Amino acid sequence: MGKSLKIAIDGPAGSGKSTIAKILAEKLSLLYIDTGAMYRAITFKALKLGRFNTKDIIDIAENSQIIFDKGRIYLDGMDVTEEIRKPEIDEKVSFTASIPEVRERLVMLQRKMAAEQGVVMDGRDIGTVVLPDADYKFFLTANIEERAIRRYNELLKKGVLKSFQEVKEEIIRRDKNDAERECSPFKKAEDAVEIDTTDKDINTVVKELMEYIKKG
Repeated sequence: MGKSLKIAIDGPAGSGKSTIAKILAEKLSLLYIDTGAMYRAITFKALKLGRFNTKDIIDIAENSQIIFDKGRIYLDGMDVTEEIRKPEIDEKVSFTASIPEVRERLVMLQRKMAAEQGVVMDGRDIGTVVLPDADYKFFLTANIEERAIRRYNELLKKGVLKSFQEVKEEIIRRDKNDAERECSPFKKAEDAVEIDTTDKDINTVVKELMEYIKKG
């Protein structure tokens, strides 16, 4: 299997796409790129600097260095892998992702990474915008209850106390924001293979994806 493979994995929060994409990248010896983490990194920096407004966020996106290495994400040389997963970032990242100039900048960086080596890239517009010519496109989904349970348990492990209903409403709100944004709205690519992960464990889904890839 070629090291220049381009694999796009899209899906909503809680569909399991990031975990699955990461495992798939390891199995295929490809670079894993979590594009959502890039928007989170810019959000984190803007909040940290107290510059969370459209103009400043664009400036931050234009002048920040983002690197992925061994499953970690580095912002201007600093490992922010854990920092960008905090609830305050969850609440603000959709705003950052809705800014056309920010998307333009990050999509350019994502395409550059994919041009340099084989990648498994996950996000919400990979198959439609970032890598429309990807060798394989997958769209992972799950019902809202299952996605909310996964997210709730994830937060619980981190010691974040939120009610299940709060978590569910946040996911619904983010889905709506991402689907309705004018620039690169969240949607399934027409030629993507859709897989419902609701009643499946991670390994089962990875196996399914590997079978599609082996078939060519």
